Amino acid sequence: MSDTPAFSEMPLPLFESDEALPLPLSKGKLPSYISNHRKRLRERFIEGGADALPDYEMLELVLFRAVPRQDVKPLAHLLLETFGDFNRVLSASVARLGEVKGVGQAVTTELKIVEAAAQRLARSRVLQRQVLSGWDALIDYCHTTMAHRETEQFRVLYLDRKNVLIADEEQAQGTVDHVPVYPREVVKRALEINASALILVHNHPSGDPTPSDSDITMTQHIQQAAEALSITLHDHLVIGKSRELSFRSEGYL
Repeated sequence: MSDTPAFSEMPLPLFESDEALPLPLSKGKLPSYISNHRKRLRERFIEGGADALPDYEMLELVLFRAVPRQDVKPLAHLLLETFGDFNRVLSASVARLGEVKGVGQAVTTELKIVEAAAQRLARSRVLQRQVLSGWDALIDYCHTTMAHRETEQFRVLYLDRKNVLIADEEQAQGTVDHVPVYPREVVKRALEINASALILVHNHPSGDPTPSDSDITMTQHIQQAAEALSITLHDHLVIGKSRELSFRSEGYL
């Protein structure tokens, strides 16, 4: 392994200035207490992985590139105080992140890159694969993409005749406790892509995945529309903060 750091500290050319809480640093070499801290943190991550670091230090690692010339520990703590944990920081909306003192375009972009990478990795484990035999990977993907959202999102997973996932599509976004869903559109899309089965997924920002009466009614309407066209509704998953609920397992389907 060379002496070159694993993570470059060159400033991003798209942004004109650092955006963390300002500290009086010189324009020359980084002060040793900052450069040594960054080096130690990276070494601990390489040796022990993410489990060796608390949330605020994981955030520091993410912020190093966006803020190359300042101590980012105060900003990492502030983000965690504002949103609660590492996952909620990454999944916070651009608008909400922008309300935090010290967060500008460079920091927001870096956080969103990490979020997108995590979602893409989780998605690659389920797309074009047999879903019912890889249920745990599907649940992990749903939690990664939806568990920490601040508003409801409704997604449909479309499967072929072998129950291979051929499409994962967001049908609608809503408020903190409601999302509009149109059964006709869900089934119409299934016909367009020649899907034979569906899995419905939506999140509850409150954290409690218990389905509402409207959730149950909407699911019944989609099931009726799907059955009329010989399309199978395998399940409807409601994703909470730390757990999920399966309509099939709970007897709603």
